[in-house]
Amino acid sequence: MTSSHDDIGANLAPHHRPALTAAWLDLAMLNYAVQPDALRAFIPHGTELDDFAGTTYVSVVGFRFASTRVFGVRIPGHVDFDEVNLRLYVRRRAPNGWRRGVVFIRELVPRRAIAWAARAWYNEPYRALPMRHALRRRADGWPTAARYEWRRGGRWEGLSVETDADPVLLAPGSEEEFIAEHYWGYTRQRDGSTIEYRVSHPRWRSAPARTARLDADVGALYGAPFDTLLAGEPRSAFVADGSTVTVYRPVPLPDPPSRHTA
Repeated sequence: MTSSHDDIGANLAPHHRPALTAAWLDLAMLNYAVQPDALRAFIPHGTELDDFAGTTYVSVVGFRFASTRVFGVRIPGHVDFDEVNLRLYVRRRAPNGWRRGVVFIRELVPRRAIAWAARAWYNEPYRALPMRHALRRRADGWPTAARYEWRRGGRWEGLSVETDADPVLLAPGSEEEFIAEHYWGYTRQRDGSTIEYRVSHPRWRSAPARTARLDADVGALYGAPFDTLLAGEPRSAFVADGSTVTVYRPVPLPDPPSRHTA
């Protein structure tokens, strides 16, 4: 199932050829309202900043990978692991409408091979660090608390959320839908070009967080301007259950006109 916002052209074969399948589970999402000008340098060519009701967001997201397969193969030691990423939201006008997607600023994982492969195949900004997580669940399995941690500079840092609300399907037109229901990824390549890849998964359930916290030396981890952008409390935070996902092979975006101009 994919978002109704997505335009999936039948002629874009790589967008229908899986590269990775997995489950993304127990997502903790902390969302910060920021000034658009602070993010201009991070926008890949061919895309533009997206916003929700006039507000531009960046998010810090922790979750679990499970049952991971790369090109259909389970790689021992790289099947179940944690990830924490910092991301922003963009959109691209396609022939039949807008494609709304994410751009990753930093992705933390616990395995060096995962980080190496993601950088080599997609030029994604992965970094390998020791990681761990802790979850608390209701009797029905719904996560009421989640904490994801990474060890850097001799200490454990992390993000955490707690909720006492019942989960509901992401409501169309809601802020939660805007944050979670992006089905495209965009990554700037070393030569300045951009790749686009599709992600598909069912609609998730979510619950608003009662408390949310980012405990990290943000300046050392992410650098400027995120040391300032993430200094305050998040504008919103929520927990999502997640689901199985498929990440498809990337497609290069056309060069902008300026790249062909002498």
